[in-house]
Formats: sequence, structure tokens, C-alpha cells
Amino acid sequence: MAQRPDTMETALLMVELLRRIPRGRKVTTSELHQQLKSAGFDRDLRTIQRQLETLSEHFDIERDDRSKPYGYRWLERARGLAVPHLTPQESLLLQLAQEHLKHLLPAHLMKSMEGFFTQAQRNLGDSPNTRLEREWPDKVRVVATSQPLLPPTIAPGVLEEVSEALYANRWLDIDYQNAAGKRRRAKVMPLGLAQQGPRLYLVCRFEGFDNERSLALHRIRKAEASTLIFERPVEFDLQKYDDDGRFGFGEGLRVRLRFRIEKEAGVHLLETPLSKDQQARDNGDGWLEITATVVDSAMLEWWLRGFGDTVRDVHRQTAAPMGQT
Repeated sequence: MAQRPDTMETALLMVELLRRIPRGRKVTTSELHQQLKSAGFDRDLRTIQRQLETLSEHFDIERDDRSKPYGYRWLERARGLAVPHLTPQESLLLQLAQEHLKHLLPAHLMKSMEGFFTQAQRNLGDSPNTRLEREWPDKVRVVATSQPLLPPTIAPGVLEEVSEALYANRWLDIDYQNAAGKRRRAKVMPLGLAQQGPRLYLVCRFEGFDNERSLALHRIRKAEASTLIFERPVEFDLQKYDDDGRFGFGEGLRVRLRFRIEKEAGVHLLETPLSKDQQARDNGDGWLEITATVVDSAMLEWWLRGFGDTVRDVHRQTAAPMGQT
């Protein structure tokens, strides 16, 4: 006989709860309730409490009832809920995703995935069958293209509130201090989150304005996601915002750039060109003449200046917008 829908839904709910109960720290009923809601399980808080009480009676789950809200966690030696279909390769992928996407995924989503991340780490334990997968993170590296810098300190709670507001299209109340030290409170519409080197930037619109700004997350002193929802602007495109050089302090102005560079210093431009239409000419005098259509920005200027005397005769001419001739 087929199970009733409510019985199946209850079973799925219990499985999701077991997956989300962590080790080493406690999670509250309210936190689990929010995680399940984000995962599409619409249950009231009391239902979650009843299920947790049942699970703690039948599994190695500790309930800390010394103070409210109660906290739940797997006991130290408990096996927890294994994910049998998680292969060593999938476990490795999850481990790499946790490391490189931790700042680019909503905080509540990362927290809801803790059970999977923990299982992935356990799957890549001391078994000889997973030795090659365990070794892989030590064999690959994302390296800096400029002088490495330590990441700035982000105020506690800021990333979580920013990512939640961005995820749910909610207005965000911030207390922001700019590079000059001027501090102001504002309501902003979060539109995108970008990582540039060690820094995170929030792309947003200030209330009452229709232009975008990039705010460094480490300069946001406080942030709180509002309950007010906004309609995301259909004309905004984060990819285009980046292509226009806005993260490089540009305004989207495209120019036809021409300069001469010593061949030894510029040979890498023959392998990694500035643009698809780049042209390079070797006149046989030890110099390369480079021509390319690029976005004019402060970052481009810093890049050119970084070559010092090995770059000369720099010329810029306004180019037609993309898609036009």
C-alpha cells in the first residue's frame, strides 16, 4: 500500500532535520526552522520542536535544555546521518565548494549545507580508498596576480545580513564609513555581491537613486535586512556592470588603446591579450606596438603605470559602444 502523502512528507522532514543537526556546536529550533523554510519545507515552529524531541529519543542526538532556546547536536561518537551516494569525487567537490564559495553564497544556505560538508569531510577521512581525493587540495592552488594582501575584517553579522537581503530582494539598512572616514546611515537596494582579491563588494542602489554604487563590505559597520521587499530592476546586469569596468573604478567608457611596450615586458600580451580585437606588431626594434579596445578605468591606468619606463607612447581614442560600429 502506498504511503499517505503526509506520512511521506513527515519522513522527508525528519531526514532533512537529521542532515542539518551539526556536530561540535548546537543549533536551535528557530535556526533549523529557518533553514527548512529556505529549503521549501513550510512547517510551523511547534512542528519542528515535536520532530526534534522525537529524533532525540531515537538517535544519538543531545538536547541541551538547560536554557531556552534549546540546542541540539549529534553526540561526539555518533555516526549521524550518512549520505551513502556521496562518492569520494563528490565529497572532494563539496569540500572545494565550501572553501571557495563561502563568501559568495547566502549565509543561511551555507549553514543549511553544514551536514553535507561534514559528511564530505568524514568521507575523505583516513580510508586508503580516498587517499588520492584527500591529496588533491594540496595539488591545486588559486594564486594572486598582484601583491597578496590579507583580507580586511568584516564586522560580525554584516555578511550574513547582506547576503540574506540580497538573496530575498529585501531593502538593507546600513551604517557605512567611507575611505575618507565619513560615516552615514542609509537604506540600500542590494543587487550583487562580488569578490575582488581579498575584498568583498556590495553592488547596490541608495534609496531615491537609480544609479549603482559599489560598497566595500569591510566598511559597513552595521547592517540589517529589512522586511520590506523590492522589485529587482530588470535593466540591471551584474555581468555588464563588471564588463563596464565598474569594479575597476570605470564608468563603462570603451576606448581604442594604443601603446608601445618593451618586448621582454610585453611578451605575455601575445599569450593573454587585452581583448579579442587586440593587434600586436613587432617592428624589430625590441618594442611591441599593442592596439586593443578596452574599458577606460583607474585600474587600466594603474596597470599601465606598473610597467614604468617599459611602456611609452600611450594613446586613447573613444571607441563605439559594444554592438555598434
